[in-house]
Amino acid sequence: MSKCRKTQKRFDQINVIPFIDIMLVLLVMVLTTATFIKQGVIPVNLPEASSSEKKEEKKEVTVYVNDKGEMFFEKEKVDLGTLEQKIAAISKEQTVILRSDKESKFQDFVSVMDILKKLGHEQLYIVTKND
Repeated sequence: MSKCRKTQKRFDQINVIPFIDIMLVLLVMVLTTATFIKQGVIPVNLPEASSSEKKEEKKEVTVYVNDKGEMFFEKEKVDLGTLEQKIAAISKEQTVILRSDKESKFQDFVSVMDILKKLGHEQLYIVTKND
């Protein structure tokens, strides 16, 4: 009797062609989306209308406190009462930027924060300097 021996083929190679195909497709997808992310928007020419109304963009207002304790609203010197009136006059959706001098009193900072909290302004940036 003859014995049939099946010889097992030794697996010493890996077919990388399908892997390369998949990687190239992924590379194309990444490069395509990266160009949109870099620009931020896809450029589109919008049609014009004569009766369109402009939407007012959100504006940021800045409050300054210098080292002498003087307060400024948009470069106009104000006291606490006037500052409260000016902040009450703006929309709560507007961002308030607080720039306080590092040598100013902490009480001045707290006073401005109290006014903002009392009037319900939650959009606030406190500007600091990186060393």
